[in-house]
Amino acid sequence: MKYRTFGRLGWQVSEIGYGMWGMGGWTGSDEKESVTSLDRAVDLGCNFFDSALAYGDGRSDHLLGALVRRHSQRRIYTATKVPPLNKQWPSRRGVPVAEVFPPDHIERSLHQSLEHSGLDHFDLLQFHVWEDDWLDDDRWRRRVDDLRAQRLIGGIGISINRWEPWNGVRTVRSGAVDAVQVIYNVFDQAPEDELFVATGEMNVAVIARVPFDEGSLTGALKADSVWPQGDWRNTYFVPENLRATLDRVARLRRAVPEGVALPELALRFILSNPAVSTIIPGMRRPRHVESNLAASDAGPLSADLVEQLRAHRWDRTPTAWSH
Repeated sequence: MKYRTFGRLGWQVSEIGYGMWGMGGWTGSDEKESVTSLDRAVDLGCNFFDSALAYGDGRSDHLLGALVRRHSQRRIYTATKVPPLNKQWPSRRGVPVAEVFPPDHIERSLHQSLEHSGLDHFDLLQFHVWEDDWLDDDRWRRRVDDLRAQRLIGGIGISINRWEPWNGVRTVRSGAVDAVQVIYNVFDQAPEDELFVATGEMNVAVIARVPFDEGSLTGALKADSVWPQGDWRNTYFVPENLRATLDRVARLRRAVPEGVALPELALRFILSNPAVSTIIPGMRRPRHVESNLAASDAGPLSADLVEQLRAHRWDRTPTAWSH
């Protein structure tokens, strides 16, 4: 495992981190297997774990806290998120931050995550949705400063809405945040346009989420893919999206070099960009942990291959099913 500097916070974090949404909130998760997978990740050098209060109503935070205690001799960086008070994912234009992240809600949510996890602090506290206009009301910022002064958190970050990498640039340039979490993968290359320029200027860490485009870049998505009732993927991979995604994946496969698996290509494409501090694939099984973390050892793709993959950029705009 290789490590990168996490922006101005200076942490040395694993290039491949761990996204915990799947084991916290998706159907089909098995707690015993989740624990085994988390432990295997630590054994292989992973030290950045991304949770959220909303993942299984605190289940993910609980798993993270237990992981830290089992590996107390290792430096594990812990991240969680404050859910929007109005429970709207993504955030809506024009809704004031006072209705989404009022100061008391921020503090209350952090304490709930601390209670679920049994930890005395989180290294990174993130807002689970974001609007750049919220920068104009600094009450959330003052409360975050208070929490940092109490040593309940080490840094603050924002998680940018799907397919809106522009909707955080102003906040990054303000100096208000230490980290940005954004969708970035072979298809979603738009963060390179403005966001990564801003994070570079301000030395803000970048957490690349959804590296496999919600599963399509693993190669496992099929025309007849179905998920259990209540699984969010049933509402995301609607026929319109499923057909278009499968067509894109089929074209991409022709660019995959011999001997390289599609998921490996997806991760190594992201690792080829030095703007990225860490990637957080969701991993619920030990074999996925082992294969994904191995991408760090394989290293970035060649410049020629990265250039070829530019042709697979897919600029999308939020829709009713993309939430």
